[in-house]
Amino acid sequence: MITRRDFLKTTTLATASALLAPGILRAGPHKKDIGLQLYTVRDHISKDLPGTLRAVAKIGYTRLEAAGYNDGKFYGMAPGEFRSLVSGSGMQPVSSHVAFSPEQSRQVIDAHLELDVPYVVYPWISMPEIPSADDYLRAAGLFNRLGEACKKDGLRFGYHNHDFEFKKIGDTTGFDILLKNTDPDLVCFEADIYWMQYANIVPGDYLSKYPGRFELWHIKDMDSGTGRTFTEVGEGTIPYGDYFTNFKDISGMKYFFVEQDKCNRDSLESTKISYRNLKKIL
Repeated sequence: MITRRDFLKTTTLATASALLAPGILRAGPHKKDIGLQLYTVRDHISKDLPGTLRAVAKIGYTRLEAAGYNDGKFYGMAPGEFRSLVSGSGMQPVSSHVAFSPEQSRQVIDAHLELDVPYVVYPWISMPEIPSADDYLRAAGLFNRLGEACKKDGLRFGYHNHDFEFKKIGDTTGFDILLKNTDPDLVCFEADIYWMQYANIVPGDYLSKYPGRFELWHIKDMDSGTGRTFTEVGEGTIPYGDYFTNFKDISGMKYFFVEQDKCNRDSLESTKISYRNLKKIL
């Protein structure tokens, strides 16, 4: 007998295979492929989710990364209902941010299978104020377990960096420990280029140091002021043209998402500016 879980697993694998087909990847980034992390427009989503999705689609975004999973639902909606809403707006959900434990894996995986996304991304790991190598080794072990659970059902598990992972621990960093102690078959990474640069490291160094590990990118920019605050893509100091030209392939990047943690103007307007500038960069 084919169970509902088997059906979801089979259909998601088929969708993921189509999304990750070599011919598609070789085509490289194109304006139609620009994705958006919905956290950017969370203020609008809290007031009008359908209207916000229509506005994002009208700008030109066609791929989305969610940041609203909780207890089997996305933004308070059943996975299939949210998927239909996104698809009805002319877009495709590709990834979702969710922090979860091994005990929660079954519910999380089933919900994401029904949402029909290839990626599940752990957005943040809690660490002590002064973390040790053992703290990061435990995190790597957790990610391997979660990645194994996801892989069994055809999902790809990833981890999204901030800046704190780059603090020195002896002669290494927390991020190096995570990269060296996670199985590439089970765990990929979502490179947040802004936070890499904020940590005063050269993003290209990590993208090339660990080839093939960064299947997802977050694209956000940094203004030129002393506070190095967030700004729209193309309005700041991060040379994204160089990164796409020289590091996309070696890093293993398959999808990228515009994200702006904090906007100094209306978030939909910021999203529009980033899209317009990124089209020129690409």
